[in-house]
Amino acid sequence: MKDIQSQEDHRRINIKKVGVKTISYPITVLDKARSKQQTIATVNMYVSLPHHFKGTHMSRFIEILNRFHGAIDISKFRYILEQMKEKLEAEAAHIEMCFTYFLTGKKENPEFLKSCRYECCMHGSLEKDADLEFRVVVPVALPLVESKGDGLPRSAGQWGRAVTAVKFRNFIWIEDLITLIEGAIDEEQNMAPIQGENSMTVESLTRRIAKSLDCEEAIKSFSLKVENLASGYSIFATMDSTS
Repeated sequence: MKDIQSQEDHRRINIKKVGVKTISYPITVLDKARSKQQTIATVNMYVSLPHHFKGTHMSRFIEILNRFHGAIDISKFRYILEQMKEKLEAEAAHIEMCFTYFLTGKKENPEFLKSCRYECCMHGSLEKDADLEFRVVVPVALPLVESKGDGLPRSAGQWGRAVTAVKFRNFIWIEDLITLIEGAIDEEQNMAPIQGENSMTVESLTRRIAKSLDCEEAIKSFSLKVENLASGYSIFATMDSTS
């Protein structure tokens, strides 16, 4: 059968992106406490094609993904991107992998109610050099209020979230990155009663988290957005590192 996809296109129009998206795929990510954690990812894979290719075989994306099944983390992204670029004869390769990450037993107090679910996304691109980025969404909860009745803490509620995208200089555990961000959030919340009831703002929290990220040697650069969610609208502040 004639391979139409690889035939030359005389119109000389480069295709910016072509690929497959929203693939639901089981993956294994590194877990500091348990070595590995099983989760489900939503994967987007796409390439940039030179003008002399009319198209590509979409099944090759899944074939490449299957080769790394059970061994996917950000350190493997470069190899996946290299395979995509080579096998699909592309000018550039891109992959996005979003997944839910779970942490348990973080607080000594068993009655402390705190989210242990985090939405994460790994993104990688390869043209001449690899560009790898990891993003995590950390919820920002209101401080717990002790109930005078049954002794149980009231629901913390949701103040907002901190969305942090980092590029790494050295390896760092997902847990350690989350702990770093949550530590900065706790520090800012602890300062609020001293400065005044409504003193925690998106600006002050952004500066606090950015300071902690800037001090972490494993982080090469970062971008940060802190959102305060209100009824019908939200307010936000952003900051990028200068690295």
